[in-house]
Amino acid sequence: MNEIHKRIADELGVREPQVAAAVGLLDGGATVPFVARYRKEATGALDDTQLRRLEERLTYLRDLETRRAAILKSIGEQGKLDAALAAQIRAADSKGRLEDIYLPFRPKRRTKAEAARQAGLEPLADLLPGQPERDPALAARAFVDADKGIADAAAALEGARAILVERFSEQADLIGPLRETMWTRGRLTSKIKKGKAESGAKFSDYFDFAEPFPKLPSHRILALFRGETEGVLDLTFDAEPAVAPPGSSPYEPRIMMRFGLSERGRPGDIWMRETVRQAWRGKILPGLSSDLRTRLWDAAETEAVRVFAGNLRDLLLAAPAGSRPTMGLDPGFRSGVKVAVVDATGKVAATVTIYPHEPQRRWDEALAVLGRLAVQHRVELIAIGNGTASRETDKLAADLIKARPELGLTKVTVSEAGASVYSASAFASQELPDLDVTLRGAVSIARRLQDPLAELVKIDPKSIGVGQYQHDLGEGKLSRSLETVVEDCVNAVGVDLNTASAPLLARVSGVGAGLAQGIVAFRDANGPFPSRKALKKVPRLGPKAFEQCAGFLRINGGEDPLDASGVHPEAYPVVRRILEAAGTPLKAILGNAATLQALKPQSFVDATFGLPTVTDIFAELEKPGRDPRPAFKVATFKEGVEALSDLVPGMVLEGTVTNVAAFGAFVDIGVHQDGLVHVSAMSRTFVKDPRAVAKPGDTVTVKVLEVDRARKRIALTLRLDDEIGAKPERPARETPRSFAPSTPAARPAAAAEPSGALAEALRRAKQGK
Repeated sequence: MNEIHKRIADELGVREPQVAAAVGLLDGGATVPFVARYRKEATGALDDTQLRRLEERLTYLRDLETRRAAILKSIGEQGKLDAALAAQIRAADSKGRLEDIYLPFRPKRRTKAEAARQAGLEPLADLLPGQPERDPALAARAFVDADKGIADAAAALEGARAILVERFSEQADLIGPLRETMWTRGRLTSKIKKGKAESGAKFSDYFDFAEPFPKLPSHRILALFRGETEGVLDLTFDAEPAVAPPGSSPYEPRIMMRFGLSERGRPGDIWMRETVRQAWRGKILPGLSSDLRTRLWDAAETEAVRVFAGNLRDLLLAAPAGSRPTMGLDPGFRSGVKVAVVDATGKVAATVTIYPHEPQRRWDEALAVLGRLAVQHRVELIAIGNGTASRETDKLAADLIKARPELGLTKVTVSEAGASVYSASAFASQELPDLDVTLRGAVSIARRLQDPLAELVKIDPKSIGVGQYQHDLGEGKLSRSLETVVEDCVNAVGVDLNTASAPLLARVSGVGAGLAQGIVAFRDANGPFPSRKALKKVPRLGPKAFEQCAGFLRINGGEDPLDASGVHPEAYPVVRRILEAAGTPLKAILGNAATLQALKPQSFVDATFGLPTVTDIFAELEKPGRDPRPAFKVATFKEGVEALSDLVPGMVLEGTVTNVAAFGAFVDIGVHQDGLVHVSAMSRTFVKDPRAVAKPGDTVTVKVLEVDRARKRIALTLRLDDEIGAKPERPARETPRSFAPSTPAARPAAAAEPSGALAEALRRAKQGK
């Protein structure tokens, strides 16, 4: 029995053979999307979420075993490994427990305790705890040795105490329970540093703050740590329960009990009591504080990465406008509005720069240029970047639509996040070599309306700006998480083999960057692929890569209609048997729900393809090439509401969710500044995860609660019956009393911590009746 497989199976609530099969496939080079989609029989239909968790735990547990082996070897080489210690090490079920056990044996730099041992003071350290009736000063006289640097009894006692302090602080069976006690009973406190009140105003909620460790939400932890890093806050890891009398500690008695110490008025008791106090305050408490800091950070980072990944998934899977000629407008004042028209396939058809705004104000000329381009290229959609001059440019587009109703144009505001990163990238230079960097942004804006997924994969996910505290997070953990999200999204949707860019192809299961470039080069040299099997002609694309990628690649209008579906080529024989049973050609059965429903998938199960795969094949035939993304729709900004000064509490507006954090959702309502719908104003019932209510890209209707023009803060609510100025009804479960500053890359001002009037409005929302 494989213990790692058994443990993962228990954690996931599945059978061990399922885990073993999945591990075998992953170790053999299969990707999670491939295993989840095309190897359901082998894994018992584990889905992509379960497989990602399995993959994560497999890595952790294998690392744990590697570390366990290294520790056993290290202690063994020291000649200190006995059967009991080996059993203890083998029983350790986490890296933290393993390191606690290893701590006394870890090679150290020269410490006071080590120096005392070398001076021969360890026998004194062994003697004193066991003979409390002896006077420590008298006992220490026998260890005075000037040649060893022990000048007097006081120096001997100091060395013995250093040895005992180290011994107490390295006892795994003591430190582990103390750590858990501190976690459950302690709290994190913060105070404002002297002279930092003004410069650190965004951290005002934490100037005098305390909260138990287990109750701290991720965004608050990150805010506190950032306040400390920026030199605004002093943080204290307080181990004492609130009810403890001043000067007392529930921890020191437990240390004494663990080592058989007590206070009975004997000569050695006072000395030992002080030794325990120094061990606790000087060694154990700082160590536990460091451990809990790491624990809080890890939990907060994990949650922040989860939020970022979820937001990214929602953005990548946002509704595509589809293959429609589109005009992209990258707004600007002095530098002008950059215009790019792309055809239905995303190919650049025209570019130009217009100057409708200050200082040139060539409005009519700009309208004429846009009208001419719209007619010439049969434009259907106008994508407007949401940066500087966005609303002014939106008005320009509105005037064009009003002046030329026969064109049937639709305008949509699109997030610019990451467009500038793409414009200056090496891929953009390769893809659009003849375009100025400034015009490439307009192309990206147009294309991301047509197909957000296909365009956003060209940009580093961290530059898309849908995270919280992303610049504080560990690079490796965040990058790995975001990469898996992109991979899962691309393979869930599928990729058009004959139009996909190299960055998009690189995300397909089994392909990668090098092979993607090879596919594009082969396509450029030989023309469109007529079939999936033609992929095998691409240099370096072997059988394994073909097996992994073929099912996720689509060929529309090719030699075989099945190549436009999600049916894997290896399963085409099953489709042929279905056609024989139905007595109809393939083109007649595609999309024919009535015919398919008259057949039973169980009838086509064989030794190779089980019921899960056959059921998937039926679903694909019923809706070939189905897109899991929602239908396209747009938010309409209210006319005349273009700036903060236009907002009035009580207004009901339509907007687009741009980002979701642990404490609420940010919504673009067309005034150059996102408003915040705090989690307490998202529903009449308790909301644990804001993403359950709103996701990036969603069109929502909100009411303006309050506007703080000085700080550029907008408080919004999704509960349209909330009364302005009245205390809203509290959700079923109490929400956190404060929330933290968040600065997504796309909108730093909007995501900063609310304060002033907005903070007060949100406090009222959270303290409702």
